[in-house]
Order: sequence, then structure tokens, then C-alpha cells
Amino acid sequence: MKHRIVVLGAGYAGAYVAGTLARRLSPADAEITVVNAEQDFVQRLRLHQLAAGQEIEVPQLADVFAGTGIRLRLARVTAVDPERQVVAVSEAGRGGGELGYDTLLYALGSHVADHGVPGVAEHAFHVTGRPAALRLRQRLDSLDARGEGGKVLVVGDGLTGIETATELAESRSGLSVTLIARGELGALLSAGARSHLFRACDRLGITVLEHTGVEAVEATRVLCADGTALASDATVWTAGFAVSSLAAAGGLEVTEDGRIVVDRTMRSVSHPNVYAAGDSAYAIGDNGRPLPMSCASAGYTGRQATDAIVGRLTGRKIAHTKLEYLGNHISLGRRDGILQLVDPEAQAKPKYVGGRKAARIKAGIVKMSLWATSHPTFGLPKRKRRLAAAPDPSIEKTVRPLENGGAAHG
Repeated sequence: MKHRIVVLGAGYAGAYVAGTLARRLSPADAEITVVNAEQDFVQRLRLHQLAAGQEIEVPQLADVFAGTGIRLRLARVTAVDPERQVVAVSEAGRGGGELGYDTLLYALGSHVADHGVPGVAEHAFHVTGRPAALRLRQRLDSLDARGEGGKVLVVGDGLTGIETATELAESRSGLSVTLIARGELGALLSAGARSHLFRACDRLGITVLEHTGVEAVEATRVLCADGTALASDATVWTAGFAVSSLAAAGGLEVTEDGRIVVDRTMRSVSHPNVYAAGDSAYAIGDNGRPLPMSCASAGYTGRQATDAIVGRLTGRKIAHTKLEYLGNHISLGRRDGILQLVDPEAQAKPKYVGGRKAARIKAGIVKMSLWATSHPTFGLPKRKRRLAAAPDPSIEKTVRPLENGGAAHG
């Protein structure tokens, strides 16, 4: 009987793991099913560009996985039951069902975190999903159409906030962009890189407000902790990420913020047939610190999870992938950027790369990430592709109707 592998999520981590497993495991021994709510792959690294008005590629997952033997199920995950080894899903127009597994790879990623700030969910825009980025883009288009400019507030001093503010300011010069930082903007950068960041903000006309907490978001303004009210035609919330509560609700051991606690091989410490990768995993890096939520971490944790799954299914020695945090690649529009490397203690090194060279490096990383996703088996031999593509009706035996529905994963 084939070993059933179910991958939840087809982002950078999930798509990579599924494709690599298809390349390394015989289709006669394992069947791989990917569950994803959307039909296309989302280039999350470039959603701020989409919001700014640029066009980005949208590979269809059916095309990405064509000929690999990977079964794609377009459905929303509503529950995970690791004791029964099933996943509950909901499909538009088809109701609910359950999907059984022998090995589960949990890679549902993250979404915007409102941190309990009133009005964020109702009034703020964000760029953690394609529909959300398009909604922001539509709002900015309407501001441009008025011909009177508009005030855009970007809340958040992390990399997403920096990239979003600089992209919007460069692409939509008629808008007034303000970047609100709770602490010091670019505090984790070296002194030189931080100076470069502020020069870029000056060049693009971005107003930077440091040490400014946000107490509430309203339809036309933001209320700050010091009592200041800032007028806003569009407030973009980039103040961190959160993960789904599905893992915690299913009984998996998770951190306080809901990430799955894993061992060095990305295996759940509470349920040995469950693995996690990407933003959903709480993994300790080689420097003894938790890996940050990032595309790079998705790559490292995805590779380690793949090596562990293959090793345990084939009886081979499990290779240990390096779990490193090397630094940050920050785009500052299309023609500028910062490459900041860090030391083993995650502290910024004095030297950095800035300007067009850094922008080209970031563009190359994004392009490489898209290629890796669009070619998930990395050149799977033609004969194996033909064998893998052969239909296997046995997968339908793992699906049965749900008796009770559940809350959808966002």
C-alpha cells in the first residue's frame, strides 16, 4: 500500500517540499497530495509590487504540478486531527470532507497580525495575500484617479513595511507616504545601512515617524499613543504576522503564538507523523535562536523536512540541512536596495551592500524562488514523470463526508 503524504499549503515551503518529495520518492511507494485554498501560486515576496500597480507572474498550481504525480486539491483546511491522522477540508460547491494521511507536512504559512489594535481588521489594508494586495491597489488607483494625491500611512518598522512604503512612493509619486515605526526604523541594520535607508526615504519623499505607537485605526485616520491623530486615505498595516490556530486546536504542541514546535528534523515534538515548514514551524537555528518568519527560513525548514521524510521512509541516514540566518535582502523600490549580512549571533555586520547592486541581488533571489516553485521536481526524469502522472483512483478512498463543519483557515 502506498504511503500517503499530505502537504497543507502551496506557498514557498509547501510547493518546494511537495516537488522535491515527488522527485526523490518512487510513485509506486508514495502518493503526494497538496491541499491549497487558491488555484495559483502567490509570490508573497512581491505583493507590495502588485499593490503598487506592477504586474507579477501568477503560476497556476495545476500547471506547476502537471506531470509530477502530485495531486492538487483546491480546498480550505478547516481542521487537523493528528490522533486520527485526518485533515478536514471544505471545497466551494462540494461541501466538506476528510483526507487521511500517513505523513503530514503542515505549511499553511502566516497572515497579517493586528495585535488586537481596534480598527485594523475593518479599516486597514495589508499585503500578506494576493486578494488583499489587489484591494489596496484598487484603493490607490481610486486616489490617483481623483488627481488630488492622497495620504498613505504604512504602519510597521519591519522589512515588509520598509519595502511597501518605498515601493508605493516610487511607483505612485503623486501620493504622500508616511512610514510609522514603533521603535527605530532599521534598528537591526548596521549604521551604514540605516543611513542608506534614510537617504532612500528622503529621496522618495517618505516621511518617517519613529517611536510612534498606534492605538487605533479608523476609516480616515490613525490614532497614535501620544494622542496625535494622523489623516489617512489608505492605512497599510505591516506590523507583523500571525499563524492559524488550526495546529493548536488539533492538539499539536505549539508555541504561545501558535507555531508548531519541531525537533531538528522539523518533526513535531508531540506527533511524530507530522512535520512543519515555513512560517508555521518553530524551529531553532544553528545559532540557537528561533528562525524568523521569512522566505529563507521556508527554504531551510522545507529542505530539512524533506530530508527527514525521505530518510525515514527509505531507511537512509537523515541529512542535517544547515539552519542559518545569513541576513536580509531589502528592496527600496526597483532601483535601490540593501543587502545586510549578520554574524552567528544575528547581529548586523558593519559592512553592507546598497544601491542598484543590492536591488539586482534581491531581484535575482525573487526570480530564483519563482523558478524553483515553477519547476518543483527540478528536472524529474521523463520516464518517472510519465509513471508519476498515471492516475491512481485509490486516493478517493481517503475522502469521506464531514459530519460537522469548522472554521476556515484564512
